[in-house]
Amino acid sequence: MKKAVLIERAEPESELWDRLIAYAENCSWSAGPYLAKMMRNNQFTDWECVFAARIGDEIAGYCTLTKKDCMPHLSYTPYIGFMFVGEPFRGRRLSQRLIQNALDDAKALGFSTVYLTSEERGLYEKYGFVKMKDAKDCWGNDEQIFSISI
Repeated sequence: MKKAVLIERAEPESELWDRLIAYAENCSWSAGPYLAKMMRNNQFTDWECVFAARIGDEIAGYCTLTKKDCMPHLSYTPYIGFMFVGEPFRGRRLSQRLIQNALDDAKALGFSTVYLTSEERGLYEKYGFVKMKDAKDCWGNDEQIFSISI
């Protein structure tokens, strides 16, 4: 039997929050420990949040909806960031479901456009994002800035 996919907001000081910190800390992506540190230090304010993808009771991925991303010199807001799906769970459209939940949340907050930065080429366009421009992130890396109207 196929296990159900659940996308949910992780709330600070909840069991899911703590499990997501551990998952991000130990995931295969180098940005995971940075997200774990942000969560541990309660760096999410106001409406900012972390979404978790779960299959059954197992965490399969995550993303954030935040005011800023790795390009603090730009005035765009909000951003979907820290998009990650664990290797065993790829190919199940979890990224699409995480993105849609973040977009729904942003729309409910009154936003009409959402942004995303990525080095990946050809990935986010299939979800409706449009490349706006190239820019350097706060570490000097080349990134692309994407937007989507909601």
